[in-house]
Amino acid sequence: MKTLQNTHASRIWEIDFLRGLALILMMLFHLLYDLCYFYNINIPYWNSFWTLEGKLSAILFMILAGISSTFSKNNLKRGFRIFLIGMALSLGTYIFMPSEYIRFGILHMLGSGMIIYYFIRNLPLTFIFILSLIIIFLGYIFNNIYLNTWLLIPFGITSLDFVSMDFYPLFPWFGVFLIGTIIGKTVYKEKKSILQKPYRKNFLSFLGRHSLIVYLIHQPIFLLILYIIFNIKN
Repeated sequence: MKTLQNTHASRIWEIDFLRGLALILMMLFHLLYDLCYFYNINIPYWNSFWTLEGKLSAILFMILAGISSTFSKNNLKRGFRIFLIGMALSLGTYIFMPSEYIRFGILHMLGSGMIIYYFIRNLPLTFIFILSLIIIFLGYIFNNIYLNTWLLIPFGITSLDFVSMDFYPLFPWFGVFLIGTIIGKTVYKEKKSILQKPYRKNFLSFLGRHSLIVYLIHQPIFLLILYIIFNIKN
């Protein structure tokens, strides 16, 4: 118990808290997605407010992942592990939803981002900032380019008939990840909380500490619960 408490005490509590908040926002978006696309429930403002809410949760995840990458001593290993989990999700969604399986989702992007960052982590922050802006700008350009090849999907260049239930290509999203690394190298250069508060137990921080497992299990749980509810109802 003492070791566990010391581990918690060494964490930056607001990072866990914000990651937990991002998880809640993401799970809400996914629940509404399931209701809309699997059960034809009309969700008000689906293509405006809720789409924006889903993107904001992803952006928060990416920035926090970038910050956390500046604390890690082995981003190469972490990156490959997360990327392989992303590939497992691609395989699973291809089996069950072949028409819109995950081609390059947020885990693919985060894993790739950590691997790339491992090799550029010692570059000057000014260079990384300029690089992040270029990547974000190119992401906007690539989003309007359509080519009939799957090889460029990780970079954000797709075909006109491209469909994926989760799509976060390196352009522009790696640029967002890099902004997180800049925050980590400057605001969190001491690798400790900037709010000067002791670690506090709360539900959002608990979620934030276990974000990967929560991310992996929440959708199957949602789909199972909704299947039971709608089948009992009918």
